Amino acid sequence: MSTPHTTSAATTKRSSLGIFLLCWLAIVGDGYDLAVYGATLPGFLGPDNWGVTPQQAGLVGSIALVGMLVGSLGSGMLSDRIGRRRVLAASVITFSVFMLACAVAPDFTWFAVFRLLACLGIGGLLPVAVSVANEFARPERKSIAVGLVLTAPAVGLLLAATASMNLLPEFGVRPVYALGGLALVLVPFLLKAIPESPTFLRAQGRTDEAARIAEAYGLPADAQSTRTIRTADRGRMSERVAALFGGGMGGATVLIWAACIISLLTIFGLTTWLPQIMRESGFGTSAAIAFLLWYSLGAIVGTIIGSIVSQRTSPKLVMGLGFLSATIALGALLLGVTGWPLIVAVVLAGFGGMGTQNMINDHVAQYYPGDMRATGLGWALGIGRIGAIAGPYYGSLVIGSEGAIASAAIAFGIPAAVGVVITLLLPRRRKAPRA
Repeated sequence: MSTPHTTSAATTKRSSLGIFLLCWLAIVGDGYDLAVYGATLPGFLGPDNWGVTPQQAGLVGSIALVGMLVGSLGSGMLSDRIGRRRVLAASVITFSVFMLACAVAPDFTWFAVFRLLACLGIGGLLPVAVSVANEFARPERKSIAVGLVLTAPAVGLLLAATASMNLLPEFGVRPVYALGGLALVLVPFLLKAIPESPTFLRAQGRTDEAARIAEAYGLPADAQSTRTIRTADRGRMSERVAALFGGGMGGATVLIWAACIISLLTIFGLTTWLPQIMRESGFGTSAAIAFLLWYSLGAIVGTIIGSIVSQRTSPKLVMGLGFLSATIALGALLLGVTGWPLIVAVVLAGFGGMGTQNMINDHVAQYYPGDMRATGLGWALGIGRIGAIAGPYYGSLVIGSEGAIASAAIAFGIPAAVGVVITLLLPRRRKAPRA
């Protein structure tokens, strides 16, 4: 008598595919808005354009990413207070509106202000979207599901490079930024189609609602969800951050933060300056921007392959391989490869840069318990923004120097090699909390 009932219950489970798709589309918009600055830098530099110097461009790129730091740190904890769905929608609204403002900025000063405000939303979206995707993924497919969602930043980079290649030479930077506002169309769908996180609902004492959503999507009982989580225990910011260092997780948290700093330094330094570095090396504007396409292709393919491998092994292993790939690729650039070997090196750098960061996100999402996941990922990405903030200005120091490609290879190859060492020291799994 129980078999028909079980079969009927199984057939009523909802698919999480729509949730993953919406998270992916939101992160595509996020990735476009983030990468578009580097893709459009050739349109800002020089007296015939906006008259911006490389140092000014690097400084604005770094200052704007302070907004990402604030957004990353705040979004994880804010989502623990008001819910994941609202923070997702608020982040998309923020970066879309201020991307439109960037498109109509009267000068570079106002552009810098609007870029800073847009980065609040850009930084706030990723940790919450990854947390949602992780929570609604089946345990046996978490790495694959999160990995596929995390192809979105590289797709956004690809779209930003494509738009810049086709629009910038003739129309300038403004229409490229205006396209970033299209993500606003996602907001109603995010609010209506994405259910609230069961982990968040349990933390708010809404256990019945959490149970209904978990049952509807066939989610397994989370180890953290079976205990009583009191809102008062999680209400203070300092306590939530301190919890990342409790239960034997302190050393891993520090290493995770260090890995994020190294990873984001190389990502934001290279993606900001890669077109300009190639232009100074003799390539035309469109051809120089095209190297971002190859970089993003490496990130997309690498993330997909890496997520499959990490599902069968561990995200930590793929993290180490990614940092190693970046080191090898930048070493090849230092040797002065040209033609197809140069393109292969850039593709490999894409996997070792953005692809590696995606595996770090996957590792963090699986390392911390469910009730700490958004805060843990938010703070990892937030602290990592120190590297992101430093990256554009750090990269500007090699612009204009003799042998720009070789200088960039040295500047970013050393941090990638340090990332390999950090990954080796990182624990694969969270230690069981002491009684």
